[in-house]
Amino acid sequence: MGRRTLMGARAPYGPVHTAGNAVPPLDTDLAGALDDLDGIHPGIDLIRDGIRHLALDRHTADTTQTLLATLAGSAGADVITAVGHLVARLANADHNPALRALPLDIQKQAQRHGEQAAYHLTDPDLATHASEASAAITGT
Repeated sequence: MGRRTLMGARAPYGPVHTAGNAVPPLDTDLAGALDDLDGIHPGIDLIRDGIRHLALDRHTADTTQTLLATLAGSAGADVITAVGHLVARLANADHNPALRALPLDIQKQAQRHGEQAAYHLTDPDLATHASEASAAITGT
């Protein structure tokens, strides 16, 4: 008799969450990227901790699908979009008083680059692959 999943369908495979099927450690690319961000700012450390937690936590197919969409697949309601808006905010002297002492041309240049970063990070095409990965999990 096959295992029943949460939806009641029979799974043709054994249990996924066993000691022998533990979540593997971080791959070198992700671990290195997280290490490179160490000690920059307490907010970045929180982001690092969150990414590490998401990478090493045990997920269901449903939570994986939700996380893929939330991280980068919703084109507007995702973490990448929020980061894009944060970049634009930090690069704008109207929102970041630390830049107000800079010469006006430098302020405007920083603002322009921040706006361009936000434009690219919030581009709906950027969300396509994560959205497709999310949809592939349920076949939708």
